[in-house]
Formats: sequence, C-alpha cells, structure tokens
Amino acid sequence: MTDAPLLRVVRGNPDDAELAALTAVVATAASLAAPAPTRRRTSWWGDRAAAVRAPLAAGDGAWRASSLPR
Repeated sequence: MTDAPLLRVVRGNPDDAELAALTAVVATAASLAAPAPTRRRTSWWGDRAAAVRAPLAAGDGAWRASSLPR
C-alpha cells in the first residue's frame, strides 16, 4: 500500500469545506464509473435452448440435416 494522497491541489488555496465537496464528487463519480460485472455464458452442454429444437424430418438427406445448425 502506498502513502500517496488521493487528491492533490495544484493551484489555489481551498478550505476544508471545498476539499470535502471535491472528495465527495470524485468518490461518487468513481463509484458510478465502475463497470457492471459481466454474466458468464453457460456452455453449450448446459444450454437449455438446445433441448427446444425443431423435430427431425425423415426422408432423403435427413441424417445429414440432423447435425446441421439451424
């Protein structure tokens, strides 16, 4: 852990109330800018949508069409 300050005043002479307001604004902006956690995609083995597919049709080339994606 470093002992570096979170904020540094480069110009001017702010009082304690101004520094407190600036710190509150920066902390609020930092908390709003955090990205939302991404949701992991389930594997194709666990995907329930694969169970809901069109029925296979019998006929010429049906065996070949049974493995093609729709």
